[in-house]
Amino acid sequence: TRKIVIFSEWRRMLDRIELRLEQFDTNWVRLDGQVPQKRRAEIVAKFQDDPECRAILMTNAGSTGLNLQSANTVINVDLPWNPAVLEQRIARAHRMGQKNPVHIYKLVTVGDLIEEKLLTTLSNKQELADAAINLDNDITEVAMGSGMENLKKQLEVILTPRPPAPVDASMLRRVAAESEQLQTKREKVSEASGQLIQAAFSLAGELISTGNQVPVDPHAVDALTERLTQCVNHDDQGRPQLTITLADPASLRSLAENLVRLLDLPK
Repeated sequence: TRKIVIFSEWRRMLDRIELRLEQFDTNWVRLDGQVPQKRRAEIVAKFQDDPECRAILMTNAGSTGLNLQSANTVINVDLPWNPAVLEQRIARAHRMGQKNPVHIYKLVTVGDLIEEKLLTTLSNKQELADAAINLDNDITEVAMGSGMENLKKQLEVILTPRPPAPVDASMLRRVAAESEQLQTKREKVSEASGQLIQAAFSLAGELISTGNQVPVDPHAVDALTERLTQCVNHDDQGRPQLTITLADPASLRSLAENLVRLLDLPK
């Protein structure tokens, strides 16, 4: 059974990994700097003893002082600047009492200048440490480039404008045509809706009218017309537009059902 320790420098990266793990039928625990000290032993025990717990997600806060001999795989999602931190991560599983081979993975984005340089820097630092501490090693020369020069080269690559990506002209034309069709349809629906509302009010006026209809007050009509004018916009042709806001998305379906019933009325 494979048990995995997943390391990252960043809690946000662990959040993203959790989202991916939730898509699989697996059990895992997490240990980072926000976990209270009193709960850490419980989390480690669950990972060590529970056969269903297959992974533990950790930041560098959990890379020291823990024994995770039940793990046989260590995945470094990103690399630390200090090779000692990387060694501490690996040592959580590769330590005394470990009876199984331990597989170590270091994830590096291909083509990412910063990550590739970081990997080179880690290797150079490790060689320097081995040359200084281990007198029995075979290292005779350590290449350590200038950090400032490397930084300048990285900034030149990052800040150099990249050529624009090729544009798919056919896709642009298709998107523009679809957008134009959608806009035309919306304009037609808006115009038809205005005609429908106007017809509905005309029908209501005819139904409630009587032979002895009292004339309306023209001043009241003028006042109401002025208020309505303040509530409308005008299109390119100068026609007034009155926007209607429905209560919720379900109201749109209710409106559609009522229109279907209206259209199905016997002639």
